Amino acid sequence: MRVGIVGAGFGGLSAAAHLVAKGHQVTVFERGPGPGGRATTDVVDGFRMALGPTILTMPAIVGEAFAALGTELEREVTLAPLDPAYRAVFADGSEFRVRHGRDAMAEEVLEFAGPREAANFEAFADWLTELYRIEMPNFIDTQWDGVGDLLGKWRVLVQLARQAGFRRLDQAVASFLEEPRLQRVFSFQSLFAGVAPQQALSLYAVITYMDTIAGVYEVRGGISAVADALARVLARRGVEFEYDSPVTRILRRGDGTGAVDGVEIAGDQRVRLDAVVCDVDLPVAYRTLLDVKAPRRTRHAQYAPSCVVWSAGVRGIPPAGTEHHNLHFGWEWDDAFAALASGVRMRDASTFVTVASQTDPTAAPDGCSTIFALEPVPNLGGKVDWASEADQHAGVLRDRLRSYGYPVDDVVVERFVDPLRWRALGLDLGTPFSLAHTFAQTGPLRPRNIDERVPGLAFTGGGTVPGVGVPMVMLSGRLAAQRIEQYAVATRTVRW
Repeated sequence: MRVGIVGAGFGGLSAAAHLVAKGHQVTVFERGPGPGGRATTDVVDGFRMALGPTILTMPAIVGEAFAALGTELEREVTLAPLDPAYRAVFADGSEFRVRHGRDAMAEEVLEFAGPREAANFEAFADWLTELYRIEMPNFIDTQWDGVGDLLGKWRVLVQLARQAGFRRLDQAVASFLEEPRLQRVFSFQSLFAGVAPQQALSLYAVITYMDTIAGVYEVRGGISAVADALARVLARRGVEFEYDSPVTRILRRGDGTGAVDGVEIAGDQRVRLDAVVCDVDLPVAYRTLLDVKAPRRTRHAQYAPSCVVWSAGVRGIPPAGTEHHNLHFGWEWDDAFAALASGVRMRDASTFVTVASQTDPTAAPDGCSTIFALEPVPNLGGKVDWASEADQHAGVLRDRLRSYGYPVDDVVVERFVDPLRWRALGLDLGTPFSLAHTFAQTGPLRPRNIDERVPGLAFTGGGTVPGVGVPMVMLSGRLAAQRIEQYAVATRTVRW
């Protein structure tokens, strides 16, 4: 079957790998000059600056796409566990390092908060592991066709209820850990799913599991190196990549079935196809590429907050003790997220800072550093006028980094990405975190990866199942490929 992939992000690349493994003829159409989607890197004057994700967890999930093509992730990229995964810096000046491996973490907790809290951490780690064991096969790595699918999983729902999976995340973490600073360290991960710990279900502690139990990994060359490697392997397997080729419409047959017939490139070129996987932000795909109205759960979706990113190459090195990933917590916690919910900037924001040059000498010239700083901000549905306030906010972020000791006064090259820029990159409401993972947008309640009105079309990406984050998007690509394979079998299409 001739399958087109719209977008060469991680979801599209994953779908392409699994479809090629099934014998389909695949062409990837990407509007940009290369693969990776938001996981792109600028290399300027010897500085390698990330603009998208900088954290890799669950390499086994990411590696499934490579395995489908007969190779291994570790054979195609240089990968190593990060230890520590994070340095957490609190407003009172204290620091805690999230270590790689449960035993090392328990020892770190012991030194930081004493034997009672170390024992609490062991119980917490058991709980995280059990949640992951229940959720991964039953709620994350699974297809959903509607809420009715839950009826067949009632035993699993009971298991989750017994594990307090439907409590608020901050309450669940606090039921194990008494130290407020550790509660922050082990609950902030819900922000990766676009929900504050005070609103997230403890179901999303599985992200904490991925970080603190399964571990964080460094990829030499940055996360974009994974996308580059997967694209190279796909090309070796015969996949055609059409870069600088923006898809402007998904074409449908005129025979009454409404099935996919191909894609339109740049408004005039038509390519005939039997099926399409769409790796475009889901609401944007419905609004700009399809002639059908988006489903209600997409039209009335709740979006996650956005973020600003300052990525720069600077002369100088950070102070001793700086790690690859650094979390700087403000004094405020609950009030900070309340500000986001009301659509305004945090007064006392927490900041995530990646200094890849601390562990990767290829990231910057000698005596220099690359700095990637991220701060959560309201999306374009909020009250911030980014057209007039972006420069001011960039200055505030740099000043904060300077107060933390980072060398930001001798900047060689820099990029600042705000919600307006995210929107220009094709992300609805200017948020790279897509639809928030609220209860009403989780599992069978999240927008589906197919639309029965358009047979032969499947969606991938953070806006559909299972959700946001590199491992989840890679899973969504495999799930989308399964949908196309099911369509091929149902229509008995002869493969090329």
